[in-house]
Amino acid sequence: MKCAIMQPTYLPWAGYFALIAAVDVFILLDDVQFERKSWQSRNRILINGKDKVLEVPVAKQPLTEKISNIRVDSSKDWRNNHAAELDRAYGQTSNASALADVIEIVRGDDQLLSDLNGRIITTLARQVGIETPIVRASSLGCGGRRSEHVAEICRAVGAGSYLSPPGARDYLEADGFAANSGLHLSYLAFDASPYPQAGSSDFVSHLSILDVLANCGREFTHSYVLGKS
Repeated sequence: MKCAIMQPTYLPWAGYFALIAAVDVFILLDDVQFERKSWQSRNRILINGKDKVLEVPVAKQPLTEKISNIRVDSSKDWRNNHAAELDRAYGQTSNASALADVIEIVRGDDQLLSDLNGRIITTLARQVGIETPIVRASSLGCGGRRSEHVAEICRAVGAGSYLSPPGARDYLEADGFAANSGLHLSYLAFDASPYPQAGSSDFVSHLSILDVLANCGREFTHSYVLGKS
């Protein structure tokens, strides 16, 4: 069994879903420290040919707080703002209706960032035909630090192989992950190739997968995530 592990991201990009599609079980790493101004609470969409950052405000909490405990700041009207920005960005595209379920989640009442992100990620995965089971690390009770924590999670779900994004290569190799864990280690590099973007003459890459979905539809997005477009 092959496993991948990533921190839960807000409105993730297509490469995030490529990782989900490539494994037997995907783990949302919500039992580690929250990082402010990271992709855990923000992502980019395209409005009038320019990228726009949407960020979920979070309540003030200790800097050492785990992702699973981070609360969104409901005193700010970010939900309606994000929904309006998504409509402004993609409301006139031919596949705008494909964003309806996600916009409904954004407008909802999730009080924890991990709940919000988890529901968005699972919903988007299913919309583009990815059925990989998605599990939260906080439900597994695994210990260890850094790569040992990764190894314990893999063992907890019965995985003998770990698939990692290339960005983690340095710390995994510095920790001797493959040798110390006894797990097979491989990497998945996603090719963010250009696709048609409404209102943009120059392709803007690494946006939220919503950009692919709205511009190109579910079938294309499925193929794009799998590298077959």
